[in-house]
Amino acid sequence: MSPAFRIGAVGFGLIAVCYGFARFAFGLFLPQIDSDLTLGPSISGIISGGSFAGYCIAIIISATLTERIGARSVATAAAIVAAIGMAGIAFAPSSAILAVAVLVAGSSTGLASPPMAAAVAAAVREKRQDITNTVINAGTSAGVAVSGPIALAMAGQWRLAFGIFTAVAVVLAFATIFSLPNAASKKGMGGLPPMTGPVLRLIAASFLMGVASTALWSFGGQIVAGRFGWGPTGTGVLWSCIGAGGIAGAWAGSLVARFGIDRIHWAFLAMMSAGILAVGSGPTIPAVALVGGAFFGAAYVMLTGVYLIWGVRALPDRPATGLMIGFLTIAVGQSVGAPIFGLVMQGPGLGPAVIGFAGCALLAGVFQARRATSTPSAQHIRR
Repeated sequence: MSPAFRIGAVGFGLIAVCYGFARFAFGLFLPQIDSDLTLGPSISGIISGGSFAGYCIAIIISATLTERIGARSVATAAAIVAAIGMAGIAFAPSSAILAVAVLVAGSSTGLASPPMAAAVAAAVREKRQDITNTVINAGTSAGVAVSGPIALAMAGQWRLAFGIFTAVAVVLAFATIFSLPNAASKKGMGGLPPMTGPVLRLIAASFLMGVASTALWSFGGQIVAGRFGWGPTGTGVLWSCIGAGGIAGAWAGSLVARFGIDRIHWAFLAMMSAGILAVGSGPTIPAVALVGGAFFGAAYVMLTGVYLIWGVRALPDRPATGLMIGFLTIAVGQSVGAPIFGLVMQGPGLGPAVIGFAGCALLAGVFQARRATSTPSAQHIRR
């Protein structure tokens, strides 16, 4: 088995569990959790924002530890933390304990991504690295797509669903131990990366995309429950559409190589905006909302793949840190966006919240990679 296939397969599974189950499944089950624990929009937004905040802290720690102790140990820790957090969600008796468990579960995603970038850089041939990285990144969509049918099968039993997710995370912990190289960066690496133009533009673009994405990641279930009267079944179908659309993110590396980062960046920001509008303010036709969910899923995973490539190319000697910059800033945007969306939805209403966040996605397109990726095959910053 080639290193690209082995690392790609395990990384795909780890990202599916940490992102699809431990982080984003909370939005899928939120209407049911809200019904049982009486959260309300504002508290729901704060809890969702807490998950993203935990991610921010964890991804900084992960990038630092990956450069010092290696990829295998940090990736294994990510799976274990995901299992602990999701077990806490499954048994949470109150909103306070639920908030802590969601914070822990969400932090696993921050731990998971940097070691995978380091493992790919260490063991996969250079010409296969962009493709392998974006295939791993597309694991998010697989996790989301699978969580939808599980929600349907569980018939509202969200605690049992998170118990199942916990068991899968334990299995992935063992898989990472036996499959990943314990790759660490060169001696002397560490500290803050240089704040060059490409890095600063990456920060701005990924922040705005992160803000926009919370419209559906955190409130998608509540939006369709309110607009269409959908229960767990309808929400589960929407989540499956988001996840199925996100599989397109596996082709991010190939599309960037052919068309360049900036064109792909613009195209999928527009798709994200369209998806948010279709679900949140389009015609009250179920098919339109489901197609909008698929658009959103494809756009989100494709854009995270774009920011992954952007960051790794901007800092080729520090792949874990390069990935961390874009992904951290997405999460900062999500930490800010989730409570704001909740407050706007509770105040001015759903329409203004949806339109504002869709516009935020388009605004991210103002920032371009430019010299960091002036050709599709560039692997370093041209000064």
